[in-house]
Amino acid sequence: MSGATILIADDDRAIRTVLSQALGRQGHDVRTTGTAAGLWRWIEAGEGDLVITDVVMPDENGLNLIPRIKKLRPNLRVIVMSAQNTLLTAVKATEKGAFEYLAKPFDLRELTTVVERALSQPAPAQGGGAPTPPGDGEDERLPLIGRSPAMQDIYRSLARLMGTDLTVTIYGESGTGKELVARALHRYGKRRRGPFVAINMAAIPRELIESELFGHERGAFTGATGRYSGRFEQAGGGTLFLDEIGDMPLEAQTRLLRVLQDGEYTAVGGRTPIRADVRIVAATHRDLRLMVRNGLFREDLFYRLNVVPIRLPPLRERSEDIPELAGHFAALVQAEGLPAKALTADALAALKAYHWPGNVRELENLIRRLAALYSQDVIGEASIRAELPESPREPAHHPQEADSLGGAVEGHLRTYFFAHQGTLPAAGLYDRIVREVERPLIELCLEATRGNQIQAAKLLGVNRNTLRKKIRDLDIQVVRGLK
Repeated sequence: MSGATILIADDDRAIRTVLSQALGRQGHDVRTTGTAAGLWRWIEAGEGDLVITDVVMPDENGLNLIPRIKKLRPNLRVIVMSAQNTLLTAVKATEKGAFEYLAKPFDLRELTTVVERALSQPAPAQGGGAPTPPGDGEDERLPLIGRSPAMQDIYRSLARLMGTDLTVTIYGESGTGKELVARALHRYGKRRRGPFVAINMAAIPRELIESELFGHERGAFTGATGRYSGRFEQAGGGTLFLDEIGDMPLEAQTRLLRVLQDGEYTAVGGRTPIRADVRIVAATHRDLRLMVRNGLFREDLFYRLNVVPIRLPPLRERSEDIPELAGHFAALVQAEGLPAKALTADALAALKAYHWPGNVRELENLIRRLAALYSQDVIGEASIRAELPESPREPAHHPQEADSLGGAVEGHLRTYFFAHQGTLPAAGLYDRIVREVERPLIELCLEATRGNQIQAAKLLGVNRNTLRKKIRDLDIQVVRGLK
């Protein structure tokens, strides 16, 4: 839509000038004001095709204008700008009905693109919408910290998801805050009054996973002395967080897939179907697409879970957030009774230069350690460098072994043991490694024998029926006459 009238409210004259010039070059009629009152007068008079407003203005919070605008002129879209670059700001803007939220400083090309999208898209149908915003008395401690562009993208994505029940899968290295994101989705979502139930798939013995998820009836197996309500039932009306979903055994994946497809399940040993009334949020530090290709994760389950993927960046990709995170953790440990500490500029620079293999969790542990062990009130660069290793703590690798099969396997295994410093691999490592080696080995033998399973079985030294079962279990495609 060209030639639209755009109303801009911001108490920063420089921002008003930049926006007026940029949007004027797009052919729009731009009117600017430094107050919420000036903006409201135009709106009451029926003027303007689009509103762009700051949040903090001298006479009123811009977010408080949005419900009044929606009531008086439901089809007038509002774009919110804010230097309060937090998840809470993005959520409130979305809940109140903003078309888009942009953090300051914003990219001018992005803003002009959002403006054209707001002017060209048809007006939404009235009714429904986002959940009721939290009341003024609700605890508003920020669930996520960071003002970097990477975090702003996450805030906007989360804000759009709050009013939905869409399944979300959160990807990220250990220590990046995946459970915090899941809890934020629940806390500000439409199911906030229901329970938030978490289960770590890597921490549950494989023979107990189905019982933990779906519950069991008395006598279902040895030791089942009474009825047990599983996590699906416990999370009824709320959110079920499936942490480390990549470590779920294949047989349990099949049961979970059926629940996601049919919307109901039966307890172990039970016969009566139970309706699943939960929102599913999953998380993993693994590459699920690669696991699908390697036969370690069901492809159909992957697409059921991967409706909305969210990638959490490692701390090394958002080092500009480190000072704010460090300040946040320092305030937490002080509230817990440890002495207050301040960091010098050089100390902060050293933190920003570090690679952070343990991500935000490692930073939090460092701040706690500094508060507990150091007597000085101001922590300098020397103390920081004394606490941080210069490189990840990995055993020395012997290059002469790299060309052997054992050396190659060892190199691969290092990704399990040392990719995330300070943490051990999830349980069930033996079966996962065997499956990763087994599939390519069988595929190569079949390729070498041009799909002849009898010859491939001899080459492998296994029974033909065993090979057939492996081919079926690993879903290997056999093509005869391969060259």
